[in-house]
Amino acid sequence: MSSFDYVFLSLYVLGVFLIGIISSRRIKSQSDMFSAGGNAPWWASGLSGFMTMFSASTFVVWGGIAYRYGLVAVAINICNGIAALLVGYYVAGKWNKLGISTPASYVELRFGKIGLNFYTWTMMLKKVLGTAVSVYSLAIVLVALIPLDEGHFLRDVATGNLSLNWAIIIFGIIVVAYTMIGGLWAVLMTDVLQFIVLTLVVIMVTTLMINGVDNFKDTLLSLPEGFFSPTAAEYGWIFLAGWVIINFFGIGAEWAFVQRYTAVKSPVEARKSAYLFGSLYFIAPLIWLFPTIMYRNINPNANPEQAYILASQSVLPVGVLGLMFAAMFSATASMVSSQLNVFAGVLTNDFYKPLINPNASENILVKVGRIFTAALGIILILTALFVPLMGGAEKLIISINSLLVVPLLAPALWGLFSKRIGVLEMCLVALVSFSVGLLLRFGFQIIGGNINVLVGVILPVIMLAIMDFLKRNKIDKGWELIEANRNKVSNLNTAKEKENKIIDTFPQKVVMISLAVCALSLFVLMFLTDNGKIIIGVFGTCLLLIALGIQFKIKSLTKKNRLL
Repeated sequence: MSSFDYVFLSLYVLGVFLIGIISSRRIKSQSDMFSAGGNAPWWASGLSGFMTMFSASTFVVWGGIAYRYGLVAVAINICNGIAALLVGYYVAGKWNKLGISTPASYVELRFGKIGLNFYTWTMMLKKVLGTAVSVYSLAIVLVALIPLDEGHFLRDVATGNLSLNWAIIIFGIIVVAYTMIGGLWAVLMTDVLQFIVLTLVVIMVTTLMINGVDNFKDTLLSLPEGFFSPTAAEYGWIFLAGWVIINFFGIGAEWAFVQRYTAVKSPVEARKSAYLFGSLYFIAPLIWLFPTIMYRNINPNANPEQAYILASQSVLPVGVLGLMFAAMFSATASMVSSQLNVFAGVLTNDFYKPLINPNASENILVKVGRIFTAALGIILILTALFVPLMGGAEKLIISINSLLVVPLLAPALWGLFSKRIGVLEMCLVALVSFSVGLLLRFGFQIIGGNINVLVGVILPVIMLAIMDFLKRNKIDKGWELIEANRNKVSNLNTAKEKENKIIDTFPQKVVMISLAVCALSLFVLMFLTDNGKIIIGVFGTCLLLIALGIQFKIKSLTKKNRLL
């Protein structure tokens, strides 16, 4: 990367910290820290959910599949969109109606203390592994871009670039720091900033890639046979159907997503946030994976894991490569910070407060939440250092999602609709499904794409259906507790809605300023590059016009607030 790339990357990191510091001023209680006080806008929640699915592994794992097989990578990611739309229709509103401060509060009410302990520690293990892959993937990209002089203490002697271990440690510290400072507000607002940067750079890469091809039609026709098929190799129709189911349970019950459904004001807004999330996944995958598909013709012998960043390097003008890495940083930081915040909230509200300090003040709970964020961050960094020893990014992420998501999350989501299942069924489904999966994969070593779906998806769902049928004449105690809490919160919300009609313009201001800064950066880049000036100028102008439109909306909302 050039010196200008480093400047823009540094400015981006500075912007992330500024948002964290500004957001920290809004934290007056643990509810503000972990659920944004229930006042997050639905569009911010939806964009944050969308960004939570992103990370550098999106470009490394799915980019690698796109480079090898073509549009199958796009089809796999569209499955996420289908799942999110289904969650919006069936699930998101139900989570919001519960009135819970953290997703773990639901688990404790529905499945008791035993269920809470089982669920918390198994989910934390699963998310630490998955998030560590994202940190590792970003480090892989970072080290490829940063050569260092001989003798530099951060240098890897073998490659001459930044050491992989140091890249993991540096990135981990940055994300942990701003999550610890600003809580969920910082996560939501930086997610919006990250969405802006990611979308801007990815569209720019795709546009420049197409613009740089002499004959676009011939380039497409010369791609390998089967590159435009939605299925390939082990990623067949059964895998795609299973992927929809896996992500339905993941997006519908994973705590980072549930946190976003409960952070908005109403069930209607919770559904809208999921619909926005799902709709974006029908559009975005083709845009961000298309450069990798095209790069297959330019360099058929590239390392698939590095194909996206190599494609970006081949077309991006000076300075924009720094924004490209900032986009990858954005995506990964979004996912990591979301997981850190949600599990720090669980440990603070559902373990520290009831078990260690029941009379803790809100100030103490905020401080403890930050301590837990830092501790989880350290564990995450240490785990990321060992990802190469666990099979690498692609194998680990596919195995985690196939074998763990549905067995762990299906009982929790099932319990949101069914009166019958309890903690026994929850533990049995998770333990049996996971044990069978481990036996087949590591015992008999016969695990494959279709068997992954059978063991990791179909088996737990069939077990839950049978258990639910066998208990058809019983009502679990946890269901009664959930219903009592739902009715109590519903009455409180009705009274609250009548009292508070003032519209918070803080999120809109963050978006407006972020867009304006990005536009200004692009205008500066126009004078630093010899190619792509017109495209960069068009993007900058569009961002500036959107920022002006948002500023006009802010003024309108401010006038309405004065009249209330």
